[in-house]
Amino acid sequence: AAYGRLCQLLTRGKLRTTKGQCHLTLNDLLDSHDGMLAVIVPPKEAGDVFIDVALQLKRALTPDNLSIALSHGFGPDGRGRLRHVAQLAEQLGLPLAATNDVHYHKPNRKPLHDVLACIREGVTLDEAGFLLSPNAEQHLKPADEMHRLFDAYPGAIARSLNIIERASAFSLDQLRYEYPHETCPPGVTPMQQLTTLTHRCAAERYPSGVPASVEAQLAHELALIDELNYPHYFLTVHDIVRFARQRGILCQGRGGAANSSVCYCLGITEVNPARYKLLFERFISRERDEPPDIDVDFEHERREEVIQYIYGKYGRHRAALTAEVITYRSRSAIREVGKALGLSLDCVDRLAKNHEWFDAQGLNARSLRQLGFDPEAPMLTRLQYLVMQILGFPRHLSQHVGGFVLTERALSETVPIENAAMPDRTVIEWDKDDIDALGMLKVDVLGLGMLTCLSKGFGLIQKHHGTRFRMSTVPPEDPIVYDMICKADTVGVFQIESRAQMSMLPRLRPREFYDLVIEVAIVRPGPIHGGMVHPYLRRRTGEEEVEYPSEAVRDVLERTLGVPLFQEQAMALTIKAAGFTPGEADQLRRAMAAWKRKGHLIKKFEEKIVSGMLANGYTPEFSQRCFEQIKGFGEYGFPESHAASFALLVYVSAWLKCHHPAAFAAALINSQPMGFYAPAQIVRDAQEHGVAVRPVDINHSRYDCTLERTDSKSPALRLGMRLVRGLHVDDAEQIVDAVQSHGPFDSIDVLWQACPAPVPALRRLASADAFGSMGLDRQHALWQVRRLRDESLPLFEQARPTTEVRAALPTVSDPYKVLHDYTTTGLSLKAHPLSFLRARLDAAGAIHNADLSDEAKCPHGRPVSVAGLVLVRQRPGTASGIVFITLEDETGVANLIVRPKIFDQYRQAARHGRIVLAKGTVERDSTVGRVVHVLVRSLRDIGQTDSELRPRQRNFH
Repeated sequence: AAYGRLCQLLTRGKLRTTKGQCHLTLNDLLDSHDGMLAVIVPPKEAGDVFIDVALQLKRALTPDNLSIALSHGFGPDGRGRLRHVAQLAEQLGLPLAATNDVHYHKPNRKPLHDVLACIREGVTLDEAGFLLSPNAEQHLKPADEMHRLFDAYPGAIARSLNIIERASAFSLDQLRYEYPHETCPPGVTPMQQLTTLTHRCAAERYPSGVPASVEAQLAHELALIDELNYPHYFLTVHDIVRFARQRGILCQGRGGAANSSVCYCLGITEVNPARYKLLFERFISRERDEPPDIDVDFEHERREEVIQYIYGKYGRHRAALTAEVITYRSRSAIREVGKALGLSLDCVDRLAKNHEWFDAQGLNARSLRQLGFDPEAPMLTRLQYLVMQILGFPRHLSQHVGGFVLTERALSETVPIENAAMPDRTVIEWDKDDIDALGMLKVDVLGLGMLTCLSKGFGLIQKHHGTRFRMSTVPPEDPIVYDMICKADTVGVFQIESRAQMSMLPRLRPREFYDLVIEVAIVRPGPIHGGMVHPYLRRRTGEEEVEYPSEAVRDVLERTLGVPLFQEQAMALTIKAAGFTPGEADQLRRAMAAWKRKGHLIKKFEEKIVSGMLANGYTPEFSQRCFEQIKGFGEYGFPESHAASFALLVYVSAWLKCHHPAAFAAALINSQPMGFYAPAQIVRDAQEHGVAVRPVDINHSRYDCTLERTDSKSPALRLGMRLVRGLHVDDAEQIVDAVQSHGPFDSIDVLWQACPAPVPALRRLASADAFGSMGLDRQHALWQVRRLRDESLPLFEQARPTTEVRAALPTVSDPYKVLHDYTTTGLSLKAHPLSFLRARLDAAGAIHNADLSDEAKCPHGRPVSVAGLVLVRQRPGTASGIVFITLEDETGVANLIVRPKIFDQYRQAARHGRIVLAKGTVERDSTVGRVVHVLVRSLRDIGQTDSELRPRQRNFH
């Protein structure tokens, strides 16, 4: 009870102020002190105010629960300070409690503590002054040293030990968690409600009758849910999904939920676990006896509606988001430690920007020299030392991406609640590991950009064609869609748009939905490190015979040709072949998940797996190979349920791209930021698929991209004002409203008089060349807009600008027109920037990127030079340090392979170049001609003269 009051006291103080702050008064403490122990830290000068506060606390808490802190400051009059505090305690009639005012565990951490204090206060070490302690004595001391320091006050040591003993009577294990009961109608138990709801929904899922196997699975799941007392949890998630669908918000459950037939029938997920033999014990296990964890993705632009629904239904005193502890990584450590040490901001910026997550921790001497720094300089040596110490330290408390904790009683009695940085958000102080340890249920309300894209795409189709689609009504198993996927024509398609996935698609050649499930899962570190990718591909193409040592193993691995690609298969394999119970298999899953952090956890299963398989008649070679493959899942392997949930989104987004490319492109742009590609690449891909793309125009564009009718059946894509950099959505909507009420405008002056949008908004649109329908190019539109002023002076109220005769402005060259397009909208429909450099590129021996696809022109091993805008830089953890770079010229893309030595040698161009010329050799897959790369020998940044051209890049995300 006292712990609950302490949590509520902290909640009260935190909710009164901004994130990270706590404002409490003495009255707050006096109202909530029952059962609490308190220690007063006296100030250096204890005046009448302190005496008055101490006496009020004494009357409320009694001397039995209140103490005065006695600390040795090691100042010039340390002993005198101890005597002063002892006299103060005697005057107040309160016992002394010995403390050491500890700030770090060892004396050698004092420099780091000083730096952290400077980071907190936003000052440098030179400016810190009295913010820093004059010595390094605020560290943990052994018992004999504490007795020596406080030898004159033995009662203070005894009091501290007494406080420790009394406080130790409480443990977090005593906390009891109760799930909320709102989702159950009066007079009906939660289990009755869940059972009734599940069977009613099952009848809707299976209109021709629920199969006997599904009925049996539902009975099994419902019995386990009842035994472990989780019905409220399922009812809550169903209620949240029901709310979203009533609002027309696309949502899709993923992760463990796809293992559950109950979740499928309730509509939480669209993946039928019975179809894929997904393992329910991966989701809920009797042996594990831990709460299930259901992740539900919602449209990322509308997720806030769902979040506020949860707050509104349960109240902020019973619902809050889980916290997440953000720790220092190399780049943030370099920035903040560098500032604290007093390095200039430009130096700090250069050091941080040049450092990537894959670089050696700390600072690289060679890289420092390339930047013009001396690695041996004392300041940089000190920076390196402190950066290495601070790595992994908590930096700040953030909010989880969507994990909600809900309780029946006040959540603030269990854990303090505070305001988040975002408006209308409250979070608890604990992270997901903390709430797992206490068995608290969490509902993950996540945002997914592709769901937003699909929702907007379906809306555009309905508006333009009159046909309404939902994910469940998209025609399944369309061979034309699979033809497109096999060609790796997947720019913008969910999950299979990266270069690694595009390289895999022509090899795997998906022809049915389950192939997509495999595709999603196979390009992951787990299968790659476990050596599963190439055996699977060889068996799929018939190059390698598929053999199963037993029928039990065949039952587990037949769908993946004898190769375990999913976590569920690894678990099922240990159950069927090594004699594990489902609960033991789930313990193995947890050990796999912790492999990178705690490698010894999975090692303890090796003997049990190998010996269990040997005992069941399997060969030592097979047993050891299985363990090595299972161990590979520790490097991030997909559960089959997760892959199946994502595969559904892969297929639906591919279908939309295949059959409605204009709507797909518009929806992708309208859902930005998301995915791998910028609007420039999305527009180019749409044009290559026959879509007519029309520019941003003041009279025809909305804020979002739209579809417009053409002479053919296929609509045109009209670019929206959202692409105009710096244009606020409210200003764009005002212009759209003015056009709709007035009709198309034929002059800027009339538009300005009819529309309340400010002049700066019109300037941005003029810079974006958006006045073409008025017969004005960029220069003339800017010339006219620059005469306008928002301020109205009384003397000149009647002196409104009138349309001028077109001025004789200087001609702007085509390259600068394209440059201005990229500057204002990030793309150009006039030309590609590389087309104007073609003469230079030809002189440098660079071929067109499109020529790489022609095997006759570019056979394997041919030396080539290619150039283009840098679109993507990637460095997968499974690629042994290799960096993959995608370049785009006016004809297509070139995919570069940059080995670590080349990357380090040409780091500035490889890491920071915007337009890059690469020399290397063609790497062509002998079996699949479409998979072509350039193995780089050298790189050169040729975009330095075009300093204003800054295309959007995706760097190491």
